Amino acid sequence: MSFRSRRLEALFGGPLSESTYEQIASLVGVEEAAEAEDLDYKQQLAAADPKGKEELAKDVCAFANHTGGVLVVGLAEARGVPSKAMDIDLSDAHLRHLQQVIGSSTAPAVRYETYQLHNPADHGRGFLIIAVPRSPHGPHAVITPPTKPTEKALRYPRRSGSRTNWLTETDIATAYHRRFTASASRANRLQDVERELLAALPASNQPQLLVTVTPEVPGDMTITRETYNRYQRDLIAASPYLGDGDSFFSRVLVGSRRLIATSGQPDGYGYQHCELHRDGSGIRACGIGAGTATADNEEFHFANLDAVVYELLSALAFLGAHARDRSGATGTALVKAALVEAPHTHPHGPPRPQLAPLLPFRIDQTDSHGSRRSQLSIRMCPYADAEAVALVDDLADAGVPLVQTAAHIANELVQAFGIVEAAPITHDGSVNAAAWTTYYKARIGPWAEARQIPFIP
Repeated sequence: MSFRSRRLEALFGGPLSESTYEQIASLVGVEEAAEAEDLDYKQQLAAADPKGKEELAKDVCAFANHTGGVLVVGLAEARGVPSKAMDIDLSDAHLRHLQQVIGSSTAPAVRYETYQLHNPADHGRGFLIIAVPRSPHGPHAVITPPTKPTEKALRYPRRSGSRTNWLTETDIATAYHRRFTASASRANRLQDVERELLAALPASNQPQLLVTVTPEVPGDMTITRETYNRYQRDLIAASPYLGDGDSFFSRVLVGSRRLIATSGQPDGYGYQHCELHRDGSGIRACGIGAGTATADNEEFHFANLDAVVYELLSALAFLGAHARDRSGATGTALVKAALVEAPHTHPHGPPRPQLAPLLPFRIDQTDSHGSRRSQLSIRMCPYADAEAVALVDDLADAGVPLVQTAAHIANELVQAFGIVEAAPITHDGSVNAAAWTTYYKARIGPWAEARQIPFIP
């Protein structure tokens, strides 16, 4: 199980496995590279005496007991900001020693990965990156003898902001409870997440797309004043869409063990409501209707097929990034999408509101300019759903595997309307350019090109 972080990969210039000595050295003096809950620096890491062994064990346990993180060895820091490159010994003997210390000083033993970044001018020295994913087997304890007396430390560290704190007895009991209940059905968890969002949605007769992601190995997003302020800035500043666009969410609130992000008018087509749970689960509801039309003297709502597919792709990437990057969730995730003519037509939806009219719902497609509608659906459908299992990393990375997952789900959704396949994307992970309107093509094209996703003309 590998540690992945979109934030750190952007900071380091790519995946940890592809980092270079020059990239890490360039962090010196960079304020944005300051120590944080997922990043720590050590000038040296001898771990030769009891104090050094305890410090190393505490560092890796703290990351494993939180959302995971990276320890960069060989960089001095001043007030948390990298200040000077201080190459360390990268000999096999030294690395074996560190491996032995971590294995014998943590219980259960912490899993981690190391990356050696050799100095081109001195191949035997350089930086060492120790990447620790969030652990499903926590809490992890430091089992070396304490080097100083303490009344409160129970030997279970956890990262908190840019510091490491010791867990209290309540924290430890809670962590053990989570370990033993983590194997509970993800399907039940997903259903709970759906129910809670549906109960929170405002009364509406508008069609909605609901996308839910529930990780196999839960994470633990810490919500404090410091982290909330950062999450709020991120959610308002960055659109959850795949392509370039303006800020999307306009309000971010704290709920029970979750963040709640919304935007738009509650009774409008573009209303968005997203709940991002502490354990990495997430759900996003999007107003999906494109307009109204009449056929055989019956008025109905319809959504563009490419709009449904685009919102599905966007929601999967957004929720995958939340699961991995905010909560530290790992492994696979159960994914579900539901397309409803109104929230109350969902099996777990609220009672029907006293709103009129409630129009039937179908999926069609307007032309590339969004003017003329072509009939695709052969039947109306009040509720359609589909499920899949995907790797959290694949969703968060938003590449070909994301398109493949979305294609599986989208095909099942549209078949409920009598449509054979969702033409805009394919099972092999390609994007069909001809199936998108001008509006969405302008957004999906650059995204596909940047991630080397096949873009069929």
